[in-house]
Amino acid sequence: MPGHTPHRTPLKRVSQGSLFALSRSGNNPDAPHGLGFIEPVMGELVDEVEALQANVEGLRNLSSSLKTFNESFASWLYVMDMNALTVDWPQAPTDASFRLAKRRAEENARLAEEAALKAASAVPPLPDSEVDKTTFTESQEFETTYTTSATTRNASTSIVKTASTGIPKKKAQPKLTAKEKKERSLSLEKIVMSLPLEFRGSDPGLRRNMESVIEFMMDSDGRGIKLIELIRPPDLNQARVNKCLIALVNRKIVQKENSTGTVLYHWTGLS
Repeated sequence: MPGHTPHRTPLKRVSQGSLFALSRSGNNPDAPHGLGFIEPVMGELVDEVEALQANVEGLRNLSSSLKTFNESFASWLYVMDMNALTVDWPQAPTDASFRLAKRRAEENARLAEEAALKAASAVPPLPDSEVDKTTFTESQEFETTYTTSATTRNASTSIVKTASTGIPKKKAQPKLTAKEKKERSLSLEKIVMSLPLEFRGSDPGLRRNMESVIEFMMDSDGRGIKLIELIRPPDLNQARVNKCLIALVNRKIVQKENSTGTVLYHWTGLS
């Protein structure tokens, strides 16, 4: 279109002072002709490039120095860390720690002894009817063996002993052979493994108590056993015996009977 100004890209600031414009500028009649105007500019360019190279070399040297310092400092930190792990023991036990541990052990031993004495003193006495029955039976045995005077003296001694303990004497069991011991051990293991987890080894003391109760019941020859006969203080106290009997009754290995007014436990075995 006539009169339309063609689109032109605006010249950058550097282009406004270009070498070509300077060489053709009418305001500078003394400007060199041809390529003569390049000489002073190239000189300045060479100076700036040399300064740039010097700065880059300085940065490279600085980077190398920082790298060396970082490696040395990191090595020093690592050595300090290893020294702390191998030499310094801030949580190591001191003399106070050993004294405290000894005091705690003594306190635990004292509490265990008090608990054992308390459990032993908590054993209920035998009812009067049972004492009279046991005394009468033993008196008869003495009457058939000894004279009248010896019978009276021994019977009175037997009465005092039975009344103080309240536990009938356990008959001596015949000594088991190696084969019988092995069979007994296998039977015990089979019965214990059928009981709850706490009797199977999570509490070794409770397992020993259970094995003692089972062995006593197995040797009862079918007669009824009273709870008091199973008590062996201080380890096998009344609470432990009662807990073991409850587990055996629930598993129907032992049968509980109280038809005569006295609670008796009969061995039935593992079905």
